[in-house]
Amino acid sequence: MKFIFWALLAANAVLLAYSQGYLGKVEGSEREPQRLKTQLASERMVMLSAAEARAVAETATAAPATPEAPPVPEPEPVATIACTQAASFAAGDARRFETRIERLGFGARQSRTSVPHQEVTSHLVYLPPNGGKDGADRRVAELKEKGIAGDYFVMQGEGPMKWAVSLGVFKTDTAAQGLMTALGKQGVRGVRVLPRGPQTTRAAWQFRDLTEEERKRVADIADDFAGVQVRACL
Repeated sequence: MKFIFWALLAANAVLLAYSQGYLGKVEGSEREPQRLKTQLASERMVMLSAAEARAVAETATAAPATPEAPPVPEPEPVATIACTQAASFAAGDARRFETRIERLGFGARQSRTSVPHQEVTSHLVYLPPNGGKDGADRRVAELKEKGIAGDYFVMQGEGPMKWAVSLGVFKTDTAAQGLMTALGKQGVRGVRVLPRGPQTTRAAWQFRDLTEEERKRVADIADDFAGVQVRACL
């Protein structure tokens, strides 16, 4: 029993001495504040919260930035036509054309306008003025010498047709062209045909900055309307 008593007493003494630091410290057994004091440059070390530690870890493991992509070249501008005009439309045709052209979606690039138009009611076959009254009289004498009969006369009154020689008036262009051809065969030179009738206005459309493909679409629609031409704006 004495041996056990003295053995326990010695063990307790050793534990007391160890706890008081008389026997030194086993490496790695210090509490966290004590361990920090034994580190190199411990005054520059800081404690991080759990959230701060996660942020640092995520930054460290983030994928490296990819190299900057080369600049993409800008597309070349598409060539456009400054102004295209489709003219001219009678009232009924204008409404139908407008309905069809709206489907192309040109928006502010299209506008409706009015252009002068002559309502042709007759066709004049004539010899233009040449040499005033004397010239007109001379042309009439030549017609008689050639034996050309007809209701021709010298036109008077102020205007560009003064001293012209009228050779006939026809309702259709076909009839007027027929007389001009016949007179040419008889040796009469310089005969012309002039459409006549009141001056009015008709509807027309102007289109800005169309591509070639867009202009073709307009022309395809305009082809369905008699007498309508698609050309550059005047």
